[in-house]
Amino acid sequence: MALRQGRTQDPGRRHSDGRLAGCYRKMHIPDDPGYYEKYYFTPGDLGFTPISTSVGRLGVLVCWDQWYPEAARMMALAGADLLLYPTAIGWDDGDSDAEQARQQDAWLTVQRGHAVANCLPVMTCNRTGLEQDPSGLSGGIRFWGTSSIIGPQGEILAQAGHDADAVVVADIDLSRNEQLRQVWPFLRDRRIDAYQDLLRRFRD
Repeated sequence: MALRQGRTQDPGRRHSDGRLAGCYRKMHIPDDPGYYEKYYFTPGDLGFTPISTSVGRLGVLVCWDQWYPEAARMMALAGADLLLYPTAIGWDDGDSDAEQARQQDAWLTVQRGHAVANCLPVMTCNRTGLEQDPSGLSGGIRFWGTSSIIGPQGEILAQAGHDADAVVVADIDLSRNEQLRQVWPFLRDRRIDAYQDLLRRFRD
């Protein structure tokens, strides 16, 4: 996946020479069949801080983080120009075709929702191919690819297939973010006085 530089809001910071631009540590750790990461990963401790680069401020969120609207919103509030989701997600070959389609559609829908709710482009990069289960207890995971570049209104600007490596490219005009926020002022109209229950794991 590649990003062509459009309008840059932070042109003074350039890291195209290969220097490390920043660090993000995955905040949400899954515990699902094939993804027992709570046994060997510690949740991130750096919070949600965009990384300044020559193409804008990147809100990097890793894999399981992609499902959480709170993570996307925190990156938006911290000034991200776009959201990036490097991930490894796929199908259990034991699931029916209909269930596999529902899962993939849910994944793409939630990425588009993050774009719309925050008026930000979203770029997802996902694996392809089959990874065998070394235990032999399952048929492994067949990653569904479909890496995508999504515009700030949820429009799919470019998308890869699901069965082969690919590079997808799209032009992104970051000035649209603020233009859309003038029309859809989701951030302005948030009722922060009424969101206290978001700090609770479950509501009784």
